[in-house]
Amino acid sequence: MQTIESLETPCILIDESVVLRNLDNMANCAARNQVKLRPHIKTHKIPEFALSQVAKGASGITAAKVGEAEIMAEHGIDDIFIAYPVVSPAKIRRVIALAEKIHVIVGVESIEGAKILSREAVDAGVTLSVRLEVDTGLARTGVAPDKAVELAKEIAALPGLDLSGIFTFKGAVFEGAGTLDLEAAGQEEGRIMVETADKLRACGIAIRDVSVGSTPTAPYAAAVEGVTEIRPGTYIFYDRMLAVMGACSKEDWAARVRVTVVSVPAEDRIVVDGGSKTFATDVQPGQHPLHLKGFGEIIGHPDAVFEKMNEEHGMIRTSGPHGLHVGDTLEIVPNHICPTINLHNEVYVTQEGVIRAVPVLARGKLA
Repeated sequence: MQTIESLETPCILIDESVVLRNLDNMANCAARNQVKLRPHIKTHKIPEFALSQVAKGASGITAAKVGEAEIMAEHGIDDIFIAYPVVSPAKIRRVIALAEKIHVIVGVESIEGAKILSREAVDAGVTLSVRLEVDTGLARTGVAPDKAVELAKEIAALPGLDLSGIFTFKGAVFEGAGTLDLEAAGQEEGRIMVETADKLRACGIAIRDVSVGSTPTAPYAAAVEGVTEIRPGTYIFYDRMLAVMGACSKEDWAARVRVTVVSVPAEDRIVVDGGSKTFATDVQPGQHPLHLKGFGEIIGHPDAVFEKMNEEHGMIRTSGPHGLHVGDTLEIVPNHICPTINLHNEVYVTQEGVIRAVPVLARGKLA
C-alpha cells in the first residue's frame, strides 16, 4: 500500500475528511441564508470534487474558462456558469455547443462583447443565458454600478441573449481598498448588488439572479436580503492567506505541499525541492493588508520563513539552528492554494490512511 513517505516530492496532499467538512459548512451557510451555492472550481479543477459539491447541495458550479467547463460537463456536471467575458467567436461557438447539452450561463461586461455573443447566438439559432458583471470595488472586469442600467438596457435589447442576472467578484475589499474586515466587505458587496438589481428591475429588466462571490465575503454577503447566490471557491481547501484574513482556522486547511530538503547550506537555512514550478507566487509577502512573511507556512516550524524561490528551489530561513537534514520532508501550506493546484498534474487524496492519486483534469485550461 502506498504511504505518504513513499510519495515523490514535491506533491500536494489533500485531506478528504477536512474537504468534506468544509463543503458541509459552506452548504449549511447557503441553506441558512436561503441562497443558492454555485462554487467556483478554479480552486480544485477536479471533477470528482465538483460532483461532491453538487451532491452536498450546490445548484451548479462556476468556471472561468470554457475548457474548464467542457471538462466538468464531460464528467457529469450539467449546470455551469462561466464567470468570465467570452468575447472571441471561436470560444463562443464552443459555449454554444456546450449549451446544447447542459445549462450554461455566460458572463458579459461590455456592449462590444455582448454584441459578439448575440451575433454568434443568432447565427446558431439559440438563446444564450447571460449575466452582467458589476465591479463592486475590485477594479478588475465589470461595469461600474452607476453605468449598469444603461449597459443592461442595451444588452437586454440584443437578440439571442437572455439577461438573467448580475454577478460580481469583490473579495476582501471595502470602499475600494484591501481590508481584513470581512463582514464590512461582504455587506458592502451585497448591498451594492441588490441596489443595482433593484434599479434594473425598475427599468423593466427581469433580473432573477443576484450572484456574489469569494470565500472570505460569502457568509456576510449571503445574509444581505436580495442576494440569491454565492460563488466561493477556495473554501474547499482554504489556505494561509484566508487564515490570516480570519476566514478560516488552521484546522480548516485541507491541502498541503510536501517537499524534501535537498540542501542544508547553513544552520539557519535550508533548500527544498519546491520552487515556482510548485508554489504559486501571485500572493507576495509583505503586501497590505495581510503582511505575510514568506510564501507559505511550514508546518511544525513556526519560526521558519519561506523567503524566496526560483523554478526548482525553495529557500527557507529560520531564526536559529533548525536541526533539519538532507532528505527530511516538510509540509507547507501555500499563501494561495488555487494557482498552486493548477501547477500540478495530480494531487494525492488521503482518507483514513488510504492514499489515492487524483488527476487535476481541468488544470492549465488557458482557453
